[in-house]
Amino acid sequence: MAERKENSTNNVNRKCIVDGNDLSYAIAMVGGRWKLLILINLEKEKLRFSEIRKAMPNITERMLTLQLRELENDGLICRTVYAEVPPKVEYELTEIATELIPIWKKLCDWGARHRKTRV
Repeated sequence: MAERKENSTNNVNRKCIVDGNDLSYAIAMVGGRWKLLILINLEKEKLRFSEIRKAMPNITERMLTLQLRELENDGLICRTVYAEVPPKVEYELTEIATELIPIWKKLCDWGARHRKTRV
């Protein structure tokens, strides 16, 4: 895997967010269109790449790969590679990510209530 360049625009922006307030940090960790949905799919069990992809048919393979790498680098998921042929790789939530479960459940409840008022 390529090393991150310390002075790249993305890393400079990320450092500003991480060094900012706690809310900015939290949003940076789970923000974006896909990260929270990936975490939610891993709530109940370990999944392989293809199983996550099947559960999220609108995400491209490239985007799923990128998001899984970011989540792993941020310590929210654990990637386990098994020494088998063909290779077997599973993803699961880390302990720190499981702390988000009640938060995303509250967000789901909020979304259900809010969506009803918008229709």
